[in-house]
Amino acid sequence: MAGLEALYASARAAVSRPQDALLCGLHWELVRHGYRCLGAGEQPRPDERKSELLPAGWEANKEVYTLRYKSTDDARELLLKAIMVEDSMIVNVMDRTSQKVADVTLAVADYVNPEHLDDFHKVYKNMEELRTKIASGIIAPLGGPAEKDKKEPEAEKDPVLPKDYDPLRAPPRQPAGTRAPSWPRPLNPFAVGGEDLDPFGGRSGGMIFDPLRSGYRQPGIDPSTGLPSRLPPGAVPPGARFDPFGPVGAGRGRPDPDHLPPPGYDDMFM
Repeated sequence: MAGLEALYASARAAVSRPQDALLCGLHWELVRHGYRCLGAGEQPRPDERKSELLPAGWEANKEVYTLRYKSTDDARELLLKAIMVEDSMIVNVMDRTSQKVADVTLAVADYVNPEHLDDFHKVYKNMEELRTKIASGIIAPLGGPAEKDKKEPEAEKDPVLPKDYDPLRAPPRQPAGTRAPSWPRPLNPFAVGGEDLDPFGGRSGGMIFDPLRSGYRQPGIDPSTGLPSRLPPGAVPPGARFDPFGPVGAGRGRPDPDHLPPPGYDDMFM
């Protein structure tokens, strides 16, 4: 309310009634929303200029206050008339450019303490409510002046490019935000089946299915499956590759006739 305090101090000599103080508050709200006062009365004068202060003679008629305003962007010109009806002030504002009209009724006693007209810090009350009523009853229906962005647009920075950037190179097909797949290193074409020769399973490329290394957790696999008796302890070292003697599963099972059929024999009914 620093601006209103300075305004009230400049107009204090003309404030003699509560409605004068209320009009000062109304005037300052219009200033806050981008309007400047041109003068008092309906007719313009040749020497008038836009100002945040109230013009001379603004309080001459205590029953009907008439003021003219213009937006800071010169897009709107308002004619304000504040009429006193008993203890209320009926504010009527017309936009001369668009012919739009807005009005609001303010009870003077709700916003002004008549016994403290000489003390700015005590003269007003319920200022937030007053601001809300003026904004919703006058500013919003008429449409406030266009607010210009005071911040200068930030200069666009050039993206940081890698040193080996080539604008003619085709972009990678990898979608943004995803990790590139970890492809295995190409194997020696003459090393196919080398895993079968490694009892410790440290290489890849084998052709024998190993249930212990298939990627699926299969607890309880018995390497003795398919044998008439159990293997002695330590016969299959932990983690070693082995060719199952029978179908993988817990317990002893019968040999599967389809397990490892003869080479070149393709008979589904065998």
